[in-house]
Amino acid sequence: MVQLREIESELKNLGMQLLAISPDKPSKVMETIDKHKMSFILLSDSDTVAARSFRVAYKLDDQTLAEFKKYNIDVEAASGQNHHMLPVPAVFLVGTNGLIQFEYVNPDYKVRLDPELLLAAAKIMLSS
Repeated sequence: MVQLREIESELKNLGMQLLAISPDKPSKVMETIDKHKMSFILLSDSDTVAARSFRVAYKLDDQTLAEFKKYNIDVEAASGQNHHMLPVPAVFLVGTNGLIQFEYVNPDYKVRLDPELLLAAAKIMLSS
């Protein structure tokens, strides 16, 4: 999400709004906004309704939860829920008609969409 700040002003100049959704509970989302000085909208989806609706939610197995704990990652504390679900990192461009015009979904959380590619996709979407 922090990388998206690089192209936020260009997206705004194109008439687009940047909106991010986090699996963290609202208080954690506010901490993230403050910590990274985010100016775009960051929403909480701690109950995973949005992630499930976009079909990017998955349930962590017990082995993965145990591995997370070794790194002091507590998904229950972060989300405030005990469903053990997380979203796959994903980016969507939604048109004014409410339909998804572009999507990038990668289950490898280390591989993120290049902001310049997203900007190019936005420009193509607007020119169609």
